[in-house]
Formats: sequence, C-alpha cells, structure tokens
Amino acid sequence: MDYANQKLAEEKVFKDPVHRYIHVRDQVIWDLINAREFQRMRRIKQLGTSYLVFHGAEHSRFSHSLGVYEIVRRILDDIFHGRPEWDESERLVVLCAALLHDLGHGPFSHSFEKVFNVDHEDFTREILQGDTEVNSILKKVAPDFPKKVAEVIGKTYANKQVVSLISSQIDADRMDYLQRDAYYTGVSYGHFDMERILRVMRPFEDQVVIKSSGMHAVEDYIMSRYQMYWQVYFHPVARSAEVILRKILQRAKYLSGHGYKFEQPPTHFLAFFDRSFTLKDYLALDEGVLMTYFQLWITERDPILSDLCDRFVNRRLFQYVDFDPGKDYKKLGELAQLFQKAGIDPEYYLIDDSTSDLPYDFYRPGEEEERLPIHLLMPNGDIKELSRLSQIVDGISGKRRTDYKLYFPAELLIDGKKKEIKQQILELLREGGV
Repeated sequence: MDYANQKLAEEKVFKDPVHRYIHVRDQVIWDLINAREFQRMRRIKQLGTSYLVFHGAEHSRFSHSLGVYEIVRRILDDIFHGRPEWDESERLVVLCAALLHDLGHGPFSHSFEKVFNVDHEDFTREILQGDTEVNSILKKVAPDFPKKVAEVIGKTYANKQVVSLISSQIDADRMDYLQRDAYYTGVSYGHFDMERILRVMRPFEDQVVIKSSGMHAVEDYIMSRYQMYWQVYFHPVARSAEVILRKILQRAKYLSGHGYKFEQPPTHFLAFFDRSFTLKDYLALDEGVLMTYFQLWITERDPILSDLCDRFVNRRLFQYVDFDPGKDYKKLGELAQLFQKAGIDPEYYLIDDSTSDLPYDFYRPGEEEERLPIHLLMPNGDIKELSRLSQIVDGISGKRRTDYKLYFPAELLIDGKKKEIKQQILELLREGGV
C-alpha cells in the first residue's frame, strides 16, 4: 500500500477535554504528530499571556491543532463522505492542513511578531517546504504534497471548498479554539452547538454551506465568537502583559545594538536583532526559552530591562485607562513630557494600545480584508448569505469595534519623588476618560 493510503495497525486515540476523543488511523497523520516541529507546539501556549488573567489558560497550540484536525476528520468521514459534491481525493491534504495550520507560531506569538517584524504564516510555509521532519514526511506522499498543504493553509489552493474548511468565517479552526479557550479559561461565552453545525454542513460547488435549518446554531456560534473576543482575547489585563512583553524584547534589542554588556547574553535573540535568523533559529525558540531569559534578566544592571522582566515574571502589570486617539492625542504628548520630567521613560512606561474586531461580514469587493460570507442552503437548492435571513447577524455585519487603552505603571506615580509632576500626570490621566 502506498504511504498516502497507509493505515495504522491499530487506531490511536487521544483523550481530549473538548471533543472527548481524537482519532488517528492514517500513518501520515501519526508521523506528523510525532515530528519535532509539531511536538514543539506543546511548548507554545494557545492564548499567550492570557494565563496571567485566566489561570487555567495553560493549554497549547499542540492540543488546539489536534482539535482542528479532529473536527475536519469528522466533517470528511462522517458528513461529506459519499456526497457527489465532495472530492474524496482531497481528504489527506485537508487533514494535513488542519493539523499543521499553526505550525509556524512562535513563543507569545503576536507580541514576538510585532517586535521582530516576522509573520508566523511565513514560518509555517518554511517548515512545510524547508529542511524539516514535517517536510520529509509530506514528501513521502508526493513530491508536490508539501506545496499543496502550504497552499491550503495560505488560502491559495485551487479547490476553495478545501480552503473554506480551514479558513472561513465558520471553519474548523474557529470552532475548536472558541470551545477550547472557553473550557480552559472557565468562561461560558465560547460554547455553541457544534454538533448541530457539523450535521448541517454540506459541500456545495466551490464552498461549504450550512443547511438553512441550522441558521440558529450559526447565530449562536457568531455571538459566541463576538463575546470571546471582547471578554477573553482582548482582555485589558492580558493586553497589559503583552505590552510589557513587547517592551522587554524591544529593550533587549536596543541594549544589544548599543553595546550593553549583558550578564546573561541574549544568545537566542541575536540573529533576530540583526535579522540574520534562519528557520533553525526560529524553531529553537519556545516559551520556556523566553521565560528563562526573563527570569535571568531580573538581575541585569539595566534598570528598565530588570524592572520589566520582574513585572512580567511576577505579574506586576501596568494599570490602564480608556484612551481616545482622536481627542486625546495632544494629551498623550503632554503626558510623555511629564513622564520624562518625573524620571520615568515614556518609551517603556507609557504605551497606547488598541484592539479591533469585525465579528461577521459579507463579501465587499475591493476592501482591504475581503471575507467569504456564510451561505445557507435553502430547501429549494438556492443559497442565501446569512445576514440576509438573520436579523441577529445583520445587526452586527460589517460593524468593526475598536478599543483603545493607555498603559502605565501606577505605583511609580504615587511614590514620594517629584510629587508635583506626578500629581499633574495623575490629573491628566483622570481627565475626560484618559
């Protein structure tokens, strides 16, 4: 039997708190799970700094990736199998894409990406097509198979039906992380009737659609996503930790570029500081490595690096106030000057941060981020876009919500030094929402 169709002698089963069981029968999938690049995801948290707010949020991208794989496996094997609109030959490529879609994420992914101007999607493609164990496994299926998997994840694959299972407004990725993140954070927002949604999913031409009888389950899913973003993913305290994390990496990069002699040299970061990094350098990083440096840097001579690391490791986070960049831009400049006079570096201790989300949208040609809408399959065979039939979804379609916060170390503004200046800072922060 050729490798692509090879089955395990006995099915492997992972016990999972969200899906109960994750089933693996394909040899290719089992080999990918055991590849070192996939095992690395055990050491990358799914929710970054959110564990500093929700103490149960210690789950990894490894477990999420298994969950996405399992949802896709169930769709293909239980729902789509035997339907003429589904091409069975696409099964393995979409299963591999589901399993490997997050492979390129780095430690505290989004914060790391912002500081070093890298993109985890680029690294995913490199891992799939570079000199890696994952690549050697995929090439055993066919020489062009790694490229096909990369195209599915990158949303450039010719079969858009396949792509929509992994990347759409109702895909396996979202269906897993909403439920998994809700479970581990202990909140109720992310729960929805996935069983119902899976039962009413259908392959249709170049997309996946939902039978109209499942519309209310989809409404529930969209509202769950909306609540999770604002109650969990954009939690202002988790964002405070992200701000400090970014500033730690920026400070270490600045010191390295200005001749500072580290007591604990940032060996793992040097290639990122001068942008000479390779895929091997990237794969050598995980959150354990970063946390080790942060703990060691608490004792560095540089007071800013030492303080920021102590804040992150020991959860002494910044306070925050609402910030309107339109109204308060000048005030931010005044605050920065006052921080300087008070001996507090505003570059590291006065940070404005924003988050934004668009919970659902229909296709708007030419816009910066075009989104494929969710389509409902009507009893007569027609398809209709979800917001045309759902008043709930219509009410939030195309409505982007943005939240702005200003972060600062409150305790440094109440100590005894330079009291008058600090009092001015506090008064500005209290005025009109800033």
